[in-house]
Amino acid sequence: MLHVWSRWIEHHYLFLAVSFSALALLYPPTFSWIAPHISLGLGIIMFGMGLTLKFQDFTRVVRQWRMVTMGVGLQYLLMPTIAWTLCQILDLPPAVAVGVILLGCCPSGTASNVITYFAKADVPLSVVMTLVSTLLAPLATPLLMELFAGHRVQVDFWAMVRSVFWIVVFPLLDGLILRHFLRDRLQPAIKIFPAISALTICAVIACVVSLNQKHILDFPGLVILAVILHNGLGYITGFWGARVLGADTLSARTISIEVALQNSGLAAALATVFFGPQAALPGAIFSLWQNISGITLARFWAGRKTS
Repeated sequence: MLHVWSRWIEHHYLFLAVSFSALALLYPPTFSWIAPHISLGLGIIMFGMGLTLKFQDFTRVVRQWRMVTMGVGLQYLLMPTIAWTLCQILDLPPAVAVGVILLGCCPSGTASNVITYFAKADVPLSVVMTLVSTLLAPLATPLLMELFAGHRVQVDFWAMVRSVFWIVVFPLLDGLILRHFLRDRLQPAIKIFPAISALTICAVIACVVSLNQKHILDFPGLVILAVILHNGLGYITGFWGARVLGADTLSARTISIEVALQNSGLAAALATVFFGPQAALPGAIFSLWQNISGITLARFWAGRKTS
C-alpha cells in the first residue's frame, strides 16, 4: 500500500507542487512555519538521492571533468547574459531588473539535482556541477553583478561553503555510505524516498511562496514574463550549447537542467539584504516556476530514450 502511494506522489508531483503553492498563497501560515527548517528539508532530499547512487557514479564523473567544466561555464555565461538581455528588451524598472540579473548571476540550486533525478538524467554529474558552481559563487556572483549591473554584492564565502557541506555533501554522503554497507536491506526505503523527496520539495516551494505572498499577489506581469523566459531560454541554450560543445544527449539534458535552475533562495536573500524587497520578487517567483517547468520537462525526457 505504501508503495502505491509512493508511485502516486511521484506521478502527481506537478499537481502537488501547484496545490501546495496555491494553498500557501491563500493562507501563508500553512507553510511559512517551515522557513527555519528549509535547510533540513533540502538535506532530506539529498539523503534520499544518496541512497539511489553508488560511489562508482562519482568516480566516473571525476573522469569526465570536462563535462563539469562545460556545464558550470555555460551556466555562468548564459544565465547572466540572458537576464541582462531580457531586462533591456522588457525595459524592467531598475529595482526589479537588478533582481533578475542577480538571479542569473547565482549558482545552480539543489532543485536541479531533484529534477535531474526525475528526468532519469545524470544525477552524479548534476550534483558535482551544483557543488562546483556554488563554491565558485562567492567570486563569480559579485564579479558578474559588477559586470552586468554595476553593483557590488558581498558574499560570505565560508558561510556558503558550510551551507553547501551540511545541506548537500553531508546528507548525500550519508545516503551513499548506508547504500554501500546495507545494500539490499535498503530497497524498501529506496522505493519510497523519491516520494518523500517530492513532498519535501513541494513544501519548501510552498514555504517560499507563502513568505512572498504579498509581492506575488500583486501579479507583476513583466516580472513573471521575465522569469518564464529566463528559465525557458536557460533550458534551450544549455542543452544546445552542450550538444555543440560535444556532450552526449544524457549529459546535455543534465547540463540543460543545471543551467536553467538557479539557486533562487540565495538570489532572494541577497536581493533583500542589498537591494530591497522588489529586487527579491524575481527570485520568489522563479522558485515556484522553475520547479513547475522542471518537473514538466523531466517527465517529458524520462519517457524518451537518449541517443
